[in-house]
Amino acid sequence: MLFYIVAAFMILRKARKIYLENYAGASIESLNWLFQFTVALSAFYFIALVKNIFKFSEYPNISAGLKIGLVLFELIIIFWYLYKALNNPGLFRTIDSKLKLVQDIISEEKNSAQFTNEKEHHNEELLKLRQYMMKEKPFLSSSLTIQDISAAIEIPVRDLSLLINHTLEQHFYDFVNAYRIESAMDILKDSTKSKLTILEILYEVGFNSKSSFNTAFKKHTGYTPTAYRKSL
Repeated sequence: MLFYIVAAFMILRKARKIYLENYAGASIESLNWLFQFTVALSAFYFIALVKNIFKFSEYPNISAGLKIGLVLFELIIIFWYLYKALNNPGLFRTIDSKLKLVQDIISEEKNSAQFTNEKEHHNEELLKLRQYMMKEKPFLSSSLTIQDISAAIEIPVRDLSLLINHTLEQHFYDFVNAYRIESAMDILKDSTKSKLTILEILYEVGFNSKSSFNTAFKKHTGYTPTAYRKSL
């Protein structure tokens, strides 16, 4: 069981990297939920282990108490799972097992010369990408994925992933959030929009939670959104 739990967290760690390289926003919530659910199950099995230890010790009453606690904990997990499934069905639809890490894509390149030649097109593709981001503002969608941009600018997902994650050395998540934060900064500087709340602004620029907005904003500017507004 210990091996299974460790393996699960290792897979989640790899999945996090893949999601940061391909998603920006709502899709990340599914990964966060998977992590929370794995933690809950790990806690359940740990309590079960402790219960069994006490069962064969001088304190069997503690084991009996923990058994009742486990039953209640199990019910909580089941109801929590059902609540998430009914209220957030998207959490169970955004998992793509075919996604690969950029470092794995690079390692799979059979011909290094071919990969070098492809780099010559990166400047042109990068210009095309940045023009699209500035003109069309796809980052305003909280569910934006690298596949969406790939289809819009007609650059294969693999090439676009290498361009952003390898050439720019940025996760897709950070790449998109940088545009969102710049857009939020413009709104905060606009005196005609001074009545907008921070919550209204974060939804307008493509974020779907206050915590992720605050984290990204401070990472990009060194200030919290509120502190930045006060400094203007």
